[in-house]
Amino acid sequence: MDQTRFLQRVRMNQFERVYRRWKEKKVTQAEAAEQLGIGERTFRRYTVRYSNQGMRGLLDRRLGALSHNRAPQEEVSEVVELYKTLYPQRNVAHFYEAYKEHHGGRRCYNWVKRTLYSGGVARRPRGGGVHRERRERRGQAGEMIHQDASTHRWVPEEVWDLVVTMDDATGEIYSAFFVSEEGTWSSMRGVREVLESRGIFTSFYSDRSPHYWSTPVAGERVDKENPTQFGRAMAELGILMIPGYSPEARGRSERMFGTLQGRLPAELRERGICGDGRGEQFFGEQFHRGFQQAFHGGCGGA
Repeated sequence: MDQTRFLQRVRMNQFERVYRRWKEKKVTQAEAAEQLGIGERTFRRYTVRYSNQGMRGLLDRRLGALSHNRAPQEEVSEVVELYKTLYPQRNVAHFYEAYKEHHGGRRCYNWVKRTLYSGGVARRPRGGGVHRERRERRGQAGEMIHQDASTHRWVPEEVWDLVVTMDDATGEIYSAFFVSEEGTWSSMRGVREVLESRGIFTSFYSDRSPHYWSTPVAGERVDKENPTQFGRAMAELGILMIPGYSPEARGRSERMFGTLQGRLPAELRERGICGDGRGEQFFGEQFHRGFQQAFHGGCGGA
């Protein structure tokens, strides 16, 4: 006997015991319904069915019945094969976008997710990480800009740094490009691209990397009286720099990079980009077609 049928048998036995107590007037109808965790109307329906059919009247008639919305096996196989053949490097959410946009998929996201999991072609995610306090976003776009870099094997042959500059209020990515190693030049390039496309912003948030801040003692407070070359440039523009001191403060950037690391390697591989210098071209093309908006939904965070 499977678990569902076993639990149904337990519920039927519980009903029979409570029903007898109700018939003996030891409990009221409301008390009987409460003990069974159902409403009074449902209890009345069960008593009628039990009186007419006995225990058989309590059986859940949905068990063993085929759902009217159940997909045919051919459709299930097609979705699994589509994932295996064309999108094996994508996560489920990323695959679902292609399924809807490029293959005319009509099923909901949860159906596709369950199909891929049961088909054994997609891995179930691990449990959530350590809880972090949520920091409220800024009130409007342009108040605060985040900049961070992620070192990752974006293509099989090489490890690059992806430098991303994004808006705190909206989560929209304003600038993103690959470099061999982040530094002063890449940070200034990211800011320049934001200034050219969006205009001046109020404050700039970053970690305490040495091209952003001077830190006399590792792990301690930054020295705001001794700015770096990048810090002097921000001061001349009238932009307030804000250093990050805790993992919680960087939650938004970390989640954004988690999304990109789950999606970009697959996108690059599908386009045949494998370390031949075309990574920059990929970003240029994608931004002109609204690339940052494609990732906006997954870039929120603590």
